[in-house]
Amino acid sequence: MVLLLFAAVCCAAPVGNAISAYVALKSGAQDDGGIAEGGSAADIPPRMLTAYKKAVQQVGKHVPKCQGMRWPILAGIAKVESNHAVGRNIAAGGDIRPKIYGVLLNGSGQGGNTTVFPDTDNGRWDGTASAERAVGPFQFLPSTWEGVGKDANGDKAADPHNADDAALGAAIYLCGNGRDLTKRSQLKAAIFQYNRSQEYVANVLGWVGQYTAAAKDPDLKNVTGKVRTVIDAALAQRGVPYSWGGGNAGGKSTGICCSPGGKSGVGIRGFDCSGLTQYAYAKVGISLPRVAASQAGVGQRIPASLGPIALKAGDLVFYATAPGRDSTIYHVGIYVGGGKMVNAPRPGTVVRLDSVNAMSGFAGGARLL
Repeated sequence: MVLLLFAAVCCAAPVGNAISAYVALKSGAQDDGGIAEGGSAADIPPRMLTAYKKAVQQVGKHVPKCQGMRWPILAGIAKVESNHAVGRNIAAGGDIRPKIYGVLLNGSGQGGNTTVFPDTDNGRWDGTASAERAVGPFQFLPSTWEGVGKDANGDKAADPHNADDAALGAAIYLCGNGRDLTKRSQLKAAIFQYNRSQEYVANVLGWVGQYTAAAKDPDLKNVTGKVRTVIDAALAQRGVPYSWGGGNAGGKSTGICCSPGGKSGVGIRGFDCSGLTQYAYAKVGISLPRVAASQAGVGQRIPASLGPIALKAGDLVFYATAPGRDSTIYHVGIYVGGGKMVNAPRPGTVVRLDSVNAMSGFAGGARLL
């Protein structure tokens, strides 16, 4: 049985809950119609990203037969488990403070837990001897950490509250006895072992795909003219905060209140999805309507039935709650080629490069150039 548990983290992927073999822990309410957040290195604290990359370099020493371990895999797990320890202080040596603890697994029902997990570490890692609780950015149970914990930062201690040690422990756990993680089936099996829920697997795989897409700049060597101008303008906004109702042809601006999930753009200077497209296309003299659904009526419509393969660099790409009905379009991005788009995903995120699969309900595109 898996001995790693899903930490309660607020996110809004299409699958909102992950259910372990023993405990159901809510991952947070959906927002904006259950839109997947998307992801990029921009939402990972630099010290955590360093830990993920270091773990990839070190895991071969401990699991020599493991193939295909990549930092986006570790980032996908850590995003779901602890949101990359965002809000904590991460020291140069990797120690995370305050420490991250999951709910006390004493059968009380708090956080959805109904099964008692007896203490195994006398409170050494989880701070209590009354029962177990998951710890650190990768949410290990102390009993699991006992089997996979290694010293990754050279301080002669293996600590699940240390970013380097925890990331290496997660890499070792995911590698098993020598998985080939380049194979989708084995990657899914590794994630399922981490938390025995197909919903959890789908959630993590979504983040892995989005971090993978964001890790590489698009190949624009054959993109020229006005299309290149549009894409360069959009890419230049990466890292700018999402602001509900924010952005226009003139650039970023403060937004309005409120999104369907109650998130306000007031006081946030940035872009929402359609504000970003308005800005980028204004650079070549094209004026777009303010909302995504209206933008679908501009230019040559590309039906959803043709799939993303029909898109070309510079096309608008749309997402709808009911694909085929343009009135239900809720989101728009700018396609850059290679299955990627410049995207302002949702409140709490930033403008970034994402996979076209980052959002749900692909609804085709529109060619304006």
